[in-house]
Amino acid sequence: MARTEPRQVTGRMVLAMMVAFFAVIIGVNGFMAHEALSTFRGVDADSAYRAGQLFEQEVAMAKAQDAEHWQVDAKVMPSGDGTAFLDVVAHDASGAPLSGMTATAVFARPTDRHLDRTININEDRPGHYQGAAIVAAGQWDLILELSRQGDRLFRSKNRVVIK
Repeated sequence: MARTEPRQVTGRMVLAMMVAFFAVIIGVNGFMAHEALSTFRGVDADSAYRAGQLFEQEVAMAKAQDAEHWQVDAKVMPSGDGTAFLDVVAHDASGAPLSGMTATAVFARPTDRHLDRTININEDRPGHYQGAAIVAAGQWDLILELSRQGDRLFRSKNRVVIK
């Protein structure tokens, strides 16, 4: 067999390797930055100024809600087909059922508002509300609101895990 001489490293080869190395690094960084910006905009509130203005109103509503001493219990019961059933029981401070209320619930994904699911809840008997929605497994924020004639009287936000 004939012996081949080892290849000599030239200045052009070193330059080509350095250019290729940095081209790969810049290409990967560009791709990762594009994916990060296209999947999550980084915006939590559409208008931070408006959210700040509404804060005092939210604090006053929370104090009024606490003064009512209502007992509102919500149970989330997942089924095997991806449907989550929501069962809400609401009583006032004396234990009387809260009837005639409009109940709304939202399963909000903590990481992406685009995945939020609104549930239609109906009152089936005084103080007892039920609804169902198709919800994927994982962590969700359950936002429950009770209102009467357009005035929100109760709001809660709780983290739930659906398996």
